[in-house]
Amino acid sequence: MAIVIIVCGLPGVGKTTFVKDLAPLMRAVILSTDKIRKELIPRPKYDWKERRLIYDILILLAKYLSNAGVNCILDATLIKERSRQEIKKELDLITKKIHIIECLCPEDIIVKRLRRRRNDYSDADISVYRKMKKIYEPVKEKHITVDTSMISKKDVIYIANQILNNE
Repeated sequence: MAIVIIVCGLPGVGKTTFVKDLAPLMRAVILSTDKIRKELIPRPKYDWKERRLIYDILILLAKYLSNAGVNCILDATLIKERSRQEIKKELDLITKKIHIIECLCPEDIIVKRLRRRRNDYSDADISVYRKMKKIYEPVKEKHITVDTSMISKKDVIYIANQILNNE
């Protein structure tokens, strides 16, 4: 059975950049809700039906890859504890095989990143970030916290080894 890593956090915190550095170290496939959404829905509405579809597809792909022995990283905001727990439950994997990484970053850096964002799979801008920030629920269970404003390649290697050696 493979490892599934759930990387969550608010828009602009640097999840996707972090995941791109982590994936090769974990020999993992990246499953991004933003990319899945844009590939399937050219003009997303971001309503609950669409979100449900994207999460169902994310879970289906993660289960398939995991059962095939392929490590995968889920790149998604997952701002509610309920959403994170639902994904873990639906993946139906041994708890040791699922790891959660919560990405955080100072707001001034997030705002700069969102202002610079161009031709990205994510449509999240500063107003979306602020709306989501109001309802964001920090991860409560055992997880790894990453401040993406200060992370180095050495830190990413350390996190990868921490997960791989926990198996």
